[in-house]
Parts: sequence; C-alpha cells; structure tokens
Amino acid sequence: MAEKGNDLDQERFCCSICLDVLQDPVTIPCGHSYCMKCIQRFWNKEKKIFSCPQCRKTFTPRPGLEKNIMLADLVEEVKKTGLQAAPADHCYAGPEDVSCDFCSGRKLKAIKSCLICLASYCEKHLQPHLDEAAFKKHKLVEPSKNLQENICSIHDEVMKMFCRTDQKCICYLCSVDEHRGHDTVSAAAERTERQRDLEESQQQIQQRIQDREKEVKLLQQEVGAINHSADQTVKDSEKIFTQMTRLIQKRSCDVKQQIRSQQLTEVSRVKDLQEELEQEITELKRRDAELKQLSLTEDHSQFLLNYPSLPPLSESTHSSSINVRPLRYFEEVTAAVSELRDKLKDILREERTNISPTFTRLNVIPPLPKPRNRAHCLKYSHQITLDPNTAHRQLLLSEENRKVMFLKKSQSDSDHPDRFTDWFQVLSRESLTGCCYWEVEWRGDYVNVAVAYRNISRTGHESDFGFNDKSWSLVCSPKTFSFLHNSIRISISAPVSSRVGVYLDHRAGVLSFYNVSESMTLLHRVQTTFTQPLHAGLRLFSVGTTAQFCKLK
Repeated sequence: MAEKGNDLDQERFCCSICLDVLQDPVTIPCGHSYCMKCIQRFWNKEKKIFSCPQCRKTFTPRPGLEKNIMLADLVEEVKKTGLQAAPADHCYAGPEDVSCDFCSGRKLKAIKSCLICLASYCEKHLQPHLDEAAFKKHKLVEPSKNLQENICSIHDEVMKMFCRTDQKCICYLCSVDEHRGHDTVSAAAERTERQRDLEESQQQIQQRIQDREKEVKLLQQEVGAINHSADQTVKDSEKIFTQMTRLIQKRSCDVKQQIRSQQLTEVSRVKDLQEELEQEITELKRRDAELKQLSLTEDHSQFLLNYPSLPPLSESTHSSSINVRPLRYFEEVTAAVSELRDKLKDILREERTNISPTFTRLNVIPPLPKPRNRAHCLKYSHQITLDPNTAHRQLLLSEENRKVMFLKKSQSDSDHPDRFTDWFQVLSRESLTGCCYWEVEWRGDYVNVAVAYRNISRTGHESDFGFNDKSWSLVCSPKTFSFLHNSIRISISAPVSSRVGVYLDHRAGVLSFYNVSESMTLLHRVQTTFTQPLHAGLRLFSVGTTAQFCKLK
C-alpha cells in the first residue's frame, strides 16, 4: 500500500510537460500546475493564443505567473521523504507496445521476451534472467506479442520442432503423433539452414542494390551530359540562326539598294526622254501655228511665195523606242525573291528531321521480360478511350468512348484537323509509352487493331493503318489474321477469336499481338525502335461492325 501511495504522489507532483518533479511550481488560471520554465517555454511557442497543455483551455491575455509557495514547500517536503521522479510517459507501454507481464498497475514497456518462459519483461523484472544461474539457458529475444503462437494448440507444449513435410512448427508430442514418419528436425536446425538461404538472398539483394546504384549514377551522368549538350546546342543554334538572319537581312538590304539604284537610273532615263518629247511638242506647236497662219493668207501670191520656206517635218525617233510597262518593271526581282523564299522553306522542311538531335542511349536498364501469360500481361493493363476528334464521320462512339460502330450514313460532326476523312478509322485519346497492355473485342467482318504515331496523315493512302511507316496493324477477319506495316503484309496461321490482346514495351521497341480465348497465343511480334509516343487505333470496314476496348481487372 505504501508503494502504491508513493506512486500516486509521484504522479501528483510531476510536471506534465517535462515529466519530472515540479521545479518552481506555478498554477495557471484553470488550476493545473507546471514548472515555471516549462510553461513559459510552452507559451513562448504559442505567440498569440495561450492555452493549458492538459485541458486546452485558452487565456487572453497571457496570464501572469507567480510561484505557488504552498505547492513548492509541499514538493520540497515530499522530496525529503525520498520521492523520486516518475517514469516518463514514453517508458509506459502504449497500445502498440509489448507490455511487461509482471508489472502491476500501469505496465511498463517490455525490453525482452523469453522463449522459455513465454513472457515479456521490463528492465526491472528482467534482472533475474540476467543475474540468476537458473535463467542463463533461457532464450531472450526482442519484445514480441506473438509468444503464444509458439505454443502447440493441441498439446499445449512449446513448439521446438519443425516438420519439413508439412512446412510447419510442431511440438515434440506432434512429432510422435500426428507427424509420425514425417521429415522432422529441431526448429534451431531448420533456422540455421534457412538462415543460410536468407544470407544468400541478402547478398544477392545487396549486390543488386550496388548494381542499380551504379546504373542510377550512370543515368545521372547521362542526364548531365544530355542537359549540357542540349544547352550548348541551343546556344550554338541560336548563334547560327542569328548569323543566318543577319545574312538574310544583309541580302535584303543589298536587293533594296539595287532596286533603288535601278529605280533612279530608269527614272532619269525616262525623264530625259520626257524632256526631249516636250521640246519636240513645243516645236511642233510652233510649226502648227505658222501653218495655220499661212493657211489664212488670202493673197494667193503671198501664200505661194511663203510656202516653199517651210521646212519639211522630220520623223520622230522616239515613238517606236518607248515601251510602257505599267507596274511591271521589277516583277522579276519579286519572283526571284519569292523563289528564294520557297527554296529556303523546302530546305528547312527537308532538313527538319536531320536537325533533331539523336542520342546514343545507355542500355543500363535491362528490358522488361517478355510476357509469359495473360496474368503477366494484365499487370500492365491500360485503360484506353477513343478520341472523337479523330473518328471518321461514319463511326459512332459509345460506352464512354471505348466502343466504336460503323454507321450507314455520316454524322454531322464538326470539321476537325485531326479527323480521318478517307478511311473509317479512329485513334485513342491516350498516348502510350512505357509498358502497356490492352484487349479489343470485335464483331463483324474486318477490323484492324493498330497502333500509330499521332502525326499520321489524316487523308489519302498514307493515312490507312499499316500502309505507311507510322502505323502497325493486325487485320482481323472471320477466317484469318494478317499483319501490315509500311504496305508489307504478313499472313498469320492461327485460329481466329473475337478478342485480341496487344502488349507494348515502348522503350524496348516490342509490340506483340495475341489471340485471347481460353488460352493466350502469340500471333505476331514486332521488334523495332519507336521514335514517338504511340496511340491505339481501330479501323472498321463494313456497316454494323463494332470494336471495343475491354475493361481489364
């Protein structure tokens, strides 16, 4: 009873903040008491709103603190009688901890469990196991809540044996009863053997960790090299394009200067000719006036006398040489500049792919293993929906854009640059990279299950799945399968089913088509290098035909 009362006193005279005996105790307005320094530090962190750490009651403004003389004297008096600090809260067992089986009242955390006694002990109650010779052979382990699992539920004995036949722990009585004739060894012997296997597994894991860390380091170096190369290339290309721009600007200035110079020459020539013509007009007008005056002479003798003095009219030397070309003086220059622009545009278009940087990739990460069965493929299942903007007008999408049907008449869909116009095709909304798997259920005559780059043509023969280098297509018919790529057809000898599986490992360049029925059969596999993200595609051939991306679990 005295010990119980002492424990009670310990809890009453401890600060709930530092969990130690009160030092300079103060009592706040709600009635709870703390060490003066502890409550001051606590309130210094709260800044504006001050509360009690225990009851959470708030105070505004911050209460003044005065030492509780009576409580301080009481603490000092109790200290003199041998009061010790209460165990900190973290020493007591919580809901997730293993508690000492021998503590009374509030139990402390266990620091060891005994496999012989099948009990757990705190530091105090463990001492006999450490000091007494009778406990020296007992097996101490880290605290465990599962000690009772070491007891045989049939014979209520400690299970010290292991049955290799049934792969389970048993007690000695089990080995001569239910497990008679089985391959049994001691649990310690089995542990030794499995410990050896465990250590080998650990070594393999550690070696793989080291290998992967080296590979990560290589990848980091590659990232740095790529970034450095990209930055330098951007810098160099900007410099080159700036030089090209300056050359074009200089050429533009030269052409402008030549045009202006030619303009001045031509205008001067025309003005000189104009001045000569104006002088000739003046002279002609004067002659016309003389002739008019002579024609009005009434005296015939005078008329005849003056007529021979008129010189004959000379022929003009300019009329035949004047070639008026309204607004057509410098068209040749404009045409030449336009031709230069078109040539430059063609060069840039043709060289665009050559300008794109190419990288030597580090093959430090091994490709994913090829799928062995459908269960393996389903690990990479990918939900796919169709993009209405790409669908031909005679294709109807439904089932949340997972299903497509061939209609007899076109729908009044709005024009869109992504829409297929010549073939009854549609692409997925999602771009596919990494490792993906999906399945297509089809009904009707012919259906193409395909993958394609997003920039595949939308019109003409080049837009048909399988008839270009931007798409790969499995042709499904009621009787046969075949594969199409870049206009090359490969026949496939395999039973036909209404469900097709597609497995894509984009990084490894692997594309596989499967016949999915009761079993999964490989129809065709492609090994290539994909330069862009892919999109799933479907092509239908006749009215009423349907195809649908399946929901996979």
